[in-house]
Amino acid sequence: MGSAARAEAVAPQTTSRPLRVWQQAALSQYEEQSPKDFLVTATPGAGKTTFALTLAARLLSRREVARVVVVAPTDHLRLQWAEAADAMGIVLDPNLTNAVGPVRAGTQGYVTTYAQVAGKPMLHAARATAVKSLVILDEVHHAGDGLSWGEAVEEAYGMAARRLCLTGTPFRTKPDERIPFVRYEEDTFEGEAGGLVSRADYTYGYKEALADNVVRPVVFAAYTGTSRWRNSAGEVVAASLSEAGTKSVEMQAWRTALDPKGQWVPHVIAAMDDRITHLREEGGMPDAAGLILASDQDDARAYAKIVRRVTGKAPELILSDDPKASKKIERFATGSARIAVCVRMISEGVDVPRAAVLAWMTSYRTPLFFAQAVGRVVRSRASHESATVFLPAVRPLLSLAASMEEQRNHVMPPPKSQPDEELEALDLPPREPREGEMKQWEALEADARFAHVLHSGTAHTGEGSGAVALAPEDDDFLGIPGLLTPAQTAELLARRDDELRLRIAQSHRVDDSDFMLVEDHPEEDDAGRSWRDAAELRREINRLVSRVSAKTSTPHAVVHTQLRQYVPGPPSASASVDVLRARRERLRTML
Repeated sequence: MGSAARAEAVAPQTTSRPLRVWQQAALSQYEEQSPKDFLVTATPGAGKTTFALTLAARLLSRREVARVVVVAPTDHLRLQWAEAADAMGIVLDPNLTNAVGPVRAGTQGYVTTYAQVAGKPMLHAARATAVKSLVILDEVHHAGDGLSWGEAVEEAYGMAARRLCLTGTPFRTKPDERIPFVRYEEDTFEGEAGGLVSRADYTYGYKEALADNVVRPVVFAAYTGTSRWRNSAGEVVAASLSEAGTKSVEMQAWRTALDPKGQWVPHVIAAMDDRITHLREEGGMPDAAGLILASDQDDARAYAKIVRRVTGKAPELILSDDPKASKKIERFATGSARIAVCVRMISEGVDVPRAAVLAWMTSYRTPLFFAQAVGRVVRSRASHESATVFLPAVRPLLSLAASMEEQRNHVMPPPKSQPDEELEALDLPPREPREGEMKQWEALEADARFAHVLHSGTAHTGEGSGAVALAPEDDDFLGIPGLLTPAQTAELLARRDDELRLRIAQSHRVDDSDFMLVEDHPEEDDAGRSWRDAAELRREINRLVSRVSAKTSTPHAVVHTQLRQYVPGPPSASASVDVLRARRERLRTML
């Protein structure tokens, strides 16, 4: 059966979900122009996927194209796109690899990644030109992340019949990294002519989406504190996050604050947990959840332990090298766990509508990453919902927060005679000292204090400035937007700050030297699990105990006793699945 016949056999169905005003307007503009290339810039959470698939369904039904190819940034987004397409009657294969030549029969296309396209651009070019194809380049700015990716995308899809480019936040990159299939025009840059700026065919920004109730309003809660660290000369340096002088000192203070051994992280996690509790109990979001963004996997694991210690609940730990990462994201998105800790797995494109709180515990600070990460908590489901972002009170982040409503294009400045050191060093992890080389920085301690609330670009501290006192009935922690003024919201956060400090001090009395991170997500309690899971875990534990006993010449009973000391709880016969899994992991470390 030919491709055209297959397209007719599995004809797409128009989605029953009503389109938003901006989606209808963008579709009308596209159909009036019928262009080869079309760039849509829409704020994260606005509904770019629905727009793109609706357009694809129309083009397929009119036989203007016979195949749809979606290029996404990550493997997880391949599944997300395929599921969204399936709901609209479009069959896209999310598992097609570079080792397979033709597109599988019975599908109308496939979803791939930019990395796969860069691996075999000519293979993807053959697929896109075998029949008339619509190529959807999701978050197309990734084609400007490096010359090899951009060149591969251009080589693969330069001859495609139609190309639809989607992005949430066009941004500035290096002068020689032009995004393929994006129209650029001459523009001024820092008062000088010669730069280029991208021009979208349709733009729908955060400000417009906020007015249409498509996204949630965001409250930025900034936390300062004093950081102490030891520099390369062995001197102890102390600086406030919000008052650090030079950029170098500011960055060292920031890094010290994010150190898991300090007090800044647990304090902010406690504030985040309070916010989630309020949203669940009084804010009309019974499934509200939060995301913690870490700089690397070691910090993510440490933060997960802090979450467990401070809140009493284990978070979902989502790491890129975990083969179950996609399943964990899906479980978190549809479940009821309170907090997920990740590095960059949920920073872009991943849809978790119930996530309404974000804790910024990473050193990443580019406009692109900031907008995409904040975009994970702004997707609106009801008009009363709001989002809260907890962040360090440092100038780079406060500047990005204050400019959330600004429209952004992809700007390519004129080449400089000298390299832009600040841009080159942006978001790069600190270099590890070579053997024999003295450390450039060593974190000692950091505390945390509420600094201010940032609302519509204005900071409110909650102290002085004529702030209106709150009546007892108004004492609503971060109430629904509109019920409390920004000054009152700041006053409430400041008041809660002292309570959180006492809570953190109590949590540190727990000895976690042998702490095992046991998942205890409410949606996965024993009542909702198959008894076969527990039975299989018990059998596996018994096998592992036998191996440990043989390796260490220790009787089985002694190994079982040691195991219950490491992971407290009832005997295996009556232990929960979470405890059994933790014991299994402990046994694996003993082999």
